[in-house]
Amino acid sequence: MLQEGRRLFGTDGIRGVANTELTPDFAMRLSRAAGEALPHGPVVIGRDTRRSGEMLSSALQAGFHSVGIDTVDVGVLPSGGVAHLTGATGAMMGAIVSASHNPASDNGIKLLGRTGAKLTDEEEDRVEERLRDDRPFNVAVGEAVGTRFPNGDAASSYLDFLTGLSEYSFRGLSIALDCANGSAFQTAPELFERLKADVTVLAADPDGTNINDGVGATSPGFLAAEANGRLGLAFDGDADRLIAVDEDGVPANGDVIMAVIARHLHERGRLKNDTVVATVMSNLGFRKAMESIGVNLIQTQVGDRYVLRGLREHGATFGGEQSGHVIFLDDLVTGDGLLTGLRLLEVVAASGRSLAELRREAITEYPQILRNVRVSDTGRLDDAELIWSAVRRVEEDLHDDGRVLVRASGTEPLVRVMVEAATKEQAAAIADELIGLVRSELI
Repeated sequence: MLQEGRRLFGTDGIRGVANTELTPDFAMRLSRAAGEALPHGPVVIGRDTRRSGEMLSSALQAGFHSVGIDTVDVGVLPSGGVAHLTGATGAMMGAIVSASHNPASDNGIKLLGRTGAKLTDEEEDRVEERLRDDRPFNVAVGEAVGTRFPNGDAASSYLDFLTGLSEYSFRGLSIALDCANGSAFQTAPELFERLKADVTVLAADPDGTNINDGVGATSPGFLAAEANGRLGLAFDGDADRLIAVDEDGVPANGDVIMAVIARHLHERGRLKNDTVVATVMSNLGFRKAMESIGVNLIQTQVGDRYVLRGLREHGATFGGEQSGHVIFLDDLVTGDGLLTGLRLLEVVAASGRSLAELRREAITEYPQILRNVRVSDTGRLDDAELIWSAVRRVEEDLHDDGRVLVRASGTEPLVRVMVEAATKEQAAAIADELIGLVRSELI
């Protein structure tokens, strides 16, 4: 995992193939490096439903214990639940064992600070620096050794928290939930049943190997085919993001969800500072939608930690990503798909209108092409002048009727090419040109 010249932590933690790249030995060393800097514990640790999750969670806990830090094991729980419990219980840190939307063979580790927010880049860099240091780790002895405290009430506490945030009953709303065979497989159905919705549950039978397998937020077509006219909510493996499906079977990504909710909050004078924070990946249509209602849009680099930073810097409380990470800062310091679904259904309940109607009023999306190119070294992108020259030329040609974004992935060895234009054909043609350049220059 520790490669020279390559940062260990990506946009959303550390990821790799479980037990080959991301091994128990590495997980133990990582938690030792993180735990040494803590004055005391505990550390809250949760996971998703991958077969490798218990193995890596146990290794993480062993590492913390070896440097004298107690752990609280909350078992399988959505990322939002781990974040909430970290902040609410006075824990010193949180850790989530999950590779989010990646296939079951992968796994990952996210570290959270005391508030439940992901560590900053600077905090992650300090953990990585200690991990690369050859000095022996501190060793706790006797009574100083940390221990594990299981928390069997974690899911119930998390659901009590979410239920307490709801302003509406969802009685009369018929919804379909795609739980991605992931960490929301129990909590999502219980939440919306508590709130009196008529719930149909899909992909809620995890076996350790079927997480995200043709289901969930990255495969909304599954839910669209199964929802049968219901409003659908699709979560990813760790349930920190949400993609909805409207009553016509059309997927609604994070941009659509944010546009619908932002409009609702703005009209009621509840959008703090009339500001929304989103990333550079948000559709041009989202930017124009916010301009049309007089809402200020702040754009950040990709990653919900940067959305959080933008919210704090600009005194805002609502923002997110096109991928479906949405932050309601008054409630939680990280993206939570269950909370996002709750807030979206509140707009539907308050308005008495369908999501299909609400989205048509809130946003007109520009055709967008997003493609990935696997490369050997994403670091070479910065100096690929031929690519950047083409990007500048295309941007001049598109002017205000389109947009181009070429960036290195923060989690995989990929270069992502995104193009928006007035027509899908124009966007595809531009994307083809840029992808050809990326391949010729970087492969």
